[in-house]
Amino acid sequence: MTIDRKEVEALIRLFERSDWHELRLETDGLKLVLSKDADAAALGSEAEAAAASAEKAPLETTRAQDDVAPVDGLVPITAPNLGTFYRAPKPGVAPYVEVGQQVGEATEVCLIEVMKLFTPVRAGINGRIAKACVEDGEMVEFGAPLFLVEPEAEAAEKA
Repeated sequence: MTIDRKEVEALIRLFERSDWHELRLETDGLKLVLSKDADAAALGSEAEAAAASAEKAPLETTRAQDDVAPVDGLVPITAPNLGTFYRAPKPGVAPYVEVGQQVGEATEVCLIEVMKLFTPVRAGINGRIAKACVEDGEMVEFGAPLFLVEPEAEAAEKA
């Protein structure tokens, strides 16, 4: 049994509208895990899948928050769902944010689109955009880092 992209996107939409807490689907060549619980386990690559059967790694939260471990002092803003990453609200206009720009918790940093459903992503942290991790128009998975942010306290120390 094979499942194409449109069927996966339809499953995601169904899951988002449902009162289900988790959906797991495994077919030949596809393992799909959807969860509304940020502490749920996820399966990644083939190598991770083997390791995950014994010890499953928790998913990252959908946005940068205090409980996401910083990497080299930088905090990730992560994808709230699977979809296409867009840096700007529409083609030909300036991106929501640029590297080096100060952001606040409510700053909209990008959009994630699945089947014409656009989800705005907010920074969720006060600080400075240190790195863009994804190219415009690229597919991202749930929990994938989109931007790395230097938290406000650290940004002020370097200034």
